[in-house]
Amino acid sequence: MSQAQAQIHPTAIVDEGAIIGAGTKVWHWTHVSQSAEIGENCSLGQNVFIATNARVGNNVKIQNNVSVYEGVVLEDDVFCGPSMVFTNVYNPRSAVVRKGEYKNTLVRQGVTFGANCTIVCGIEIGRYAFIGAGAVVKAEVPEFALMAGVPARQIGWISRFGERIPIKYGDEGQYKCQHTGDIYLVTENHCELKIS
Repeated sequence: MSQAQAQIHPTAIVDEGAIIGAGTKVWHWTHVSQSAEIGENCSLGQNVFIATNARVGNNVKIQNNVSVYEGVVLEDDVFCGPSMVFTNVYNPRSAVVRKGEYKNTLVRQGVTFGANCTIVCGIEIGRYAFIGAGAVVKAEVPEFALMAGVPARQIGWISRFGERIPIKYGDEGQYKCQHTGDIYLVTENHCELKIS
């Protein structure tokens, strides 16, 4: 990692062997562990922790107080709201060592996590899904799904632009985004970007 390519605050700790892409900003009291990989043009807010072997794509925004643990992969354009939580062990106990039982979590491109939401490990979050603030996600999430509640349930669909698709969840139809021209085809339990 070249410090000339990334902006790293003096209070941040970047371990030997970490990879940080050009244009990425690492803010106050953040720790990037060895063998972590962070792409280009990312922003890691205050008090962020990136664990060994965690993977962060390009243009990812990680707000304050977020830990990205080993086994978590964030693809490009993911937004992690303040104090949201990832996990990597399903049944942790202080007296039981479970490092060999880490479960992977794959976050596809363009996903948004609202503040204080929790993602239980071992699942995949589909492209451009939107997880509402405070939600607790325990199962796979389809792409373009709008999720809310504890436990989280799907309440609708959301566009790449980040606006709710005005087709009731469970109904079918077609929607054209006024901002981007994207066209979405919605079926009972699936949303597909047809034209972008």
